Amino acid sequence: MRRVAIIVLLSIAVAAAADKEKTRFAPGPASSYPSHQTLDKITIAAVPFLSDADTAAAFGKVNPNKYGILPVLVILENGTGKALRLGLNTAFVNASGKHVDAIAPDDVQRLGAVTKTPRIGGSNPLPLPLPTRVKKGPLNVWEIEGRAFSAKLLPAGERVYGFFYFNVDHEPGSRLYLTGIRDASSGQEYFYYEVPLDKQ
Repeated sequence: MRRVAIIVLLSIAVAAAADKEKTRFAPGPASSYPSHQTLDKITIAAVPFLSDADTAAAFGKVNPNKYGILPVLVILENGTGKALRLGLNTAFVNASGKHVDAIAPDDVQRLGAVTKTPRIGGSNPLPLPLPTRVKKGPLNVWEIEGRAFSAKLLPAGERVYGFFYFNVDHEPGSRLYLTGIRDASSGQEYFYYEVPLDKQ
Protein backbone atom coordinates (compact mmCIF):
# COMPACT_ATOMS: atom_id res chain seq x y z
CA MET A 1 0.00 0.00 0.00
CA ARG A 2 2.82 2.39 0.91
CA ARG A 3 4.58 1.63 -2.37
CA VAL A 4 1.42 2.50 -4.33
CA ALA A 5 1.10 5.80 -2.45
CA ILE A 6 4.71 6.71 -3.30
CA ILE A 7 4.16 5.89 -6.97
CA VAL A 8 1.00 8.02 -7.03
CA LEU A 9 2.82 10.94 -5.39
CA LEU A 10 5.70 10.68 -7.86
CA SER A 11 3.34 10.62 -10.83
CA ILE A 12 1.56 13.72 -9.48
CA ALA A 13 4.92 15.50 -9.10
CA VAL A 14 5.94 14.58 -12.66
CA ALA A 15 2.58 15.80 -14.02
CA ALA A 16 2.93 19.08 -12.09
CA ALA A 17 6.46 19.56 -13.47
CA ALA A 18 5.17 18.91 -17.00
CA ASP A 19 2.38 21.48 -16.53
CA LYS A 20 4.88 24.02 -15.23
CA GLU A 21 7.13 23.41 -18.23
CA LYS A 22 4.18 24.02 -20.57
CA THR A 23 3.57 27.41 -18.95
CA ARG A 24 7.24 28.43 -19.00
CA PHE A 25 7.75 32.03 -20.09
CA ALA A 26 11.23 33.11 -21.20
CA PRO A 27 11.63 36.39 -23.09
CA GLY A 28 14.67 37.15 -25.23
CA PRO A 29 17.55 39.51 -24.44
CA ALA A 30 16.62 43.15 -23.80
CA SER A 31 18.49 44.30 -26.92
CA SER A 32 16.33 42.01 -29.11
CA TYR A 33 13.27 44.23 -28.54
CA PRO A 34 12.79 47.46 -30.50
CA SER A 35 11.74 49.30 -27.33
CA HIS A 36 15.02 49.15 -25.40
CA GLN A 37 17.54 51.63 -24.08
CA THR A 38 21.16 51.31 -22.89
CA LEU A 39 22.58 53.81 -20.42
CA ASP A 40 25.59 53.36 -18.10
CA LYS A 41 26.00 49.78 -19.45
CA ILE A 42 22.51 48.85 -18.22
CA THR A 43 20.13 47.75 -20.98
CA ILE A 44 16.40 47.97 -20.30
CA ALA A 45 13.59 46.80 -22.56
CA ALA A 46 9.96 47.73 -21.89
CA VAL A 47 7.42 45.74 -23.89
CA PRO A 48 3.67 46.38 -23.66
CA PHE A 49 1.60 43.19 -24.04
CA LEU A 50 -1.58 44.15 -25.84
CA SER A 51 -3.27 41.52 -27.99
CA ASP A 52 -4.43 38.01 -27.12
CA ALA A 53 -1.46 36.69 -29.11
CA ASP A 54 0.95 38.84 -27.04
CA THR A 55 -0.53 37.90 -23.69
CA ALA A 56 -1.13 34.18 -24.35
CA ALA A 57 2.50 33.17 -23.73
CA ALA A 58 2.63 34.97 -20.39
CA PHE A 59 -0.93 34.83 -19.05
CA GLY A 60 -2.62 31.96 -20.88
CA LYS A 61 -6.26 32.59 -21.76
CA VAL A 62 -6.47 35.81 -19.72
CA ASN A 63 -5.75 39.11 -21.47
CA PRO A 64 -5.45 41.77 -18.73
CA ASN A 65 -6.10 44.54 -21.29
CA LYS A 66 -9.74 43.41 -21.51
CA TYR A 67 -10.08 44.42 -17.85
CA GLY A 68 -8.30 47.78 -18.17
CA ILE A 69 -4.84 46.57 -17.10
CA LEU A 70 -1.81 47.05 -19.35
CA PRO A 71 0.99 44.56 -18.55
CA VAL A 72 4.47 45.85 -19.43
CA LEU A 73 7.35 43.39 -19.50
CA VAL A 74 10.60 44.88 -18.19
CA ILE A 75 13.92 43.18 -18.94
CA LEU A 76 17.13 44.44 -17.28
CA GLU A 77 20.63 43.39 -18.33
CA ASN A 78 23.61 44.34 -16.21
CA GLY A 79 26.78 45.11 -18.17
CA THR A 80 28.33 47.33 -15.49
CA GLY A 81 30.66 44.71 -14.02
CA LYS A 82 29.09 45.39 -10.58
CA ALA A 83 26.09 43.97 -8.77
CA LEU A 84 23.00 46.18 -8.80
CA ARG A 85 20.40 46.59 -6.06
CA LEU A 86 16.88 46.99 -7.46
CA GLY A 87 14.09 48.89 -5.75
CA LEU A 88 12.28 49.81 -8.94
CA ASN A 89 9.67 52.53 -9.16
CA THR A 90 7.87 52.62 -12.48
CA ALA A 91 5.34 54.90 -14.11
CA PHE A 92 3.52 54.78 -17.42
CA VAL A 93 3.86 58.19 -19.11
CA ASN A 94 1.42 58.96 -21.91
CA ALA A 95 2.13 61.21 -24.90
CA SER A 96 0.90 64.31 -23.06
CA GLY A 97 3.19 63.62 -20.07
CA LYS A 98 0.66 62.25 -17.56
CA HIS A 99 2.26 59.76 -15.12
CA VAL A 100 0.39 56.67 -13.88
CA ASP A 101 2.10 54.53 -11.22
CA ALA A 102 2.20 50.75 -11.42
CA ILE A 103 -0.38 48.69 -9.51
CA ALA A 104 0.69 45.93 -7.10
CA PRO A 105 0.03 42.41 -8.50
CA ASP A 106 -2.25 41.43 -5.61
CA ASP A 107 -4.40 44.52 -6.30
CA VAL A 108 -4.62 43.48 -9.95
CA GLN A 109 -5.77 40.01 -8.89
CA ARG A 110 -8.57 41.54 -6.79
CA LEU A 111 -9.95 43.69 -9.61
CA GLY A 112 -13.49 42.71 -10.47
CA ALA A 113 -13.87 40.53 -7.37
CA VAL A 114 -17.34 40.51 -5.84
CA THR A 115 -17.80 40.52 -2.06
CA LYS A 116 -21.00 39.01 -0.73
CA THR A 117 -22.34 39.14 2.80
CA PRO A 118 -24.73 36.33 3.72
CA ARG A 119 -28.33 37.41 4.16
CA ILE A 120 -29.99 36.73 7.49
CA GLY A 121 -33.63 37.52 8.12
CA GLY A 122 -34.19 40.24 10.71
CA SER A 123 -31.33 41.90 12.54
CA ASN A 124 -28.04 40.20 13.33
CA PRO A 125 -28.20 39.05 16.99
CA LEU A 126 -24.43 38.62 17.11
CA PRO A 127 -22.19 41.54 18.04
CA LEU A 128 -19.61 40.39 15.47
CA PRO A 129 -19.73 41.29 11.78
CA LEU A 130 -20.99 38.58 9.46
CA PRO A 131 -18.36 36.74 7.41
CA THR A 132 -18.10 37.72 3.78
CA ARG A 133 -17.38 35.57 0.77
CA VAL A 134 -15.20 36.91 -2.02
CA LYS A 135 -15.83 35.64 -5.51
CA LYS A 136 -12.54 35.55 -7.41
CA GLY A 137 -11.97 38.27 -9.98
CA PRO A 138 -11.18 37.43 -13.62
CA LEU A 139 -7.49 38.34 -13.12
CA ASN A 140 -7.02 36.14 -10.08
CA VAL A 141 -4.63 33.75 -11.85
CA TRP A 142 -1.20 32.74 -10.58
CA GLU A 143 0.56 34.26 -13.61
CA ILE A 144 -0.30 37.83 -12.53
CA GLU A 145 1.76 37.60 -9.35
CA GLY A 146 4.04 34.79 -10.50
CA ARG A 147 5.27 36.74 -13.52
CA ALA A 148 5.44 40.15 -11.79
CA PHE A 149 8.83 41.83 -11.52
CA SER A 150 10.23 40.90 -8.11
CA ALA A 151 14.05 40.86 -8.40
CA LYS A 152 15.91 42.85 -5.75
CA LEU A 153 19.49 42.12 -6.86
CA LEU A 154 21.03 41.86 -10.32
CA PRO A 155 24.52 40.29 -10.43
CA ALA A 156 27.07 41.52 -12.97
CA GLY A 157 26.56 40.03 -16.42
CA GLU A 158 23.06 38.69 -15.59
CA ARG A 159 19.52 39.66 -16.59
CA VAL A 160 16.16 39.68 -14.83
CA TYR A 161 12.64 40.26 -16.08
CA GLY A 162 9.04 40.55 -14.98
CA PHE A 163 5.81 42.47 -15.50
CA PHE A 164 4.57 45.77 -14.13
CA TYR A 165 0.83 46.48 -14.35
CA PHE A 166 -0.84 49.80 -15.16
CA ASN A 167 -4.50 50.80 -15.11
CA VAL A 168 -4.28 52.55 -18.50
CA ASP A 169 -4.89 52.04 -22.19
CA HIS A 170 -1.78 51.98 -24.35
CA GLU A 171 -1.45 54.92 -26.71
CA PRO A 172 1.20 55.92 -29.28
CA GLY A 173 4.05 58.02 -27.87
CA SER A 174 3.85 56.43 -24.39
CA ARG A 175 6.94 55.52 -22.41
CA LEU A 176 7.99 53.77 -19.22
CA TYR A 177 9.70 55.91 -16.57
CA LEU A 178 11.91 53.85 -14.27
CA THR A 179 14.07 54.69 -11.24
CA GLY A 180 15.53 52.76 -8.30
CA ILE A 181 18.65 51.08 -9.71
CA ARG A 182 21.64 51.38 -7.36
CA ASP A 183 25.21 50.15 -7.19
CA ALA A 184 24.96 47.35 -4.60
CA SER A 185 28.28 48.18 -2.91
CA SER A 186 28.28 52.01 -2.89
CA GLY A 187 24.51 52.63 -2.87
CA GLN A 188 24.88 55.26 -5.60
CA GLU A 189 21.72 55.54 -7.69
CA TYR A 190 21.86 55.39 -11.47
CA PHE A 191 20.11 57.97 -13.61
CA TYR A 192 16.44 57.47 -14.44
CA TYR A 193 15.38 55.65 -17.59
CA GLU A 194 12.61 56.54 -20.03
CA VAL A 195 11.99 53.71 -22.44
CA PRO A 196 9.56 54.17 -25.36
CA LEU A 197 6.65 51.74 -25.41
CA ASP A 198 5.84 51.99 -29.09
CA LYS A 199 6.24 48.78 -31.07
CA GLN A 200 8.35 49.42 -34.16
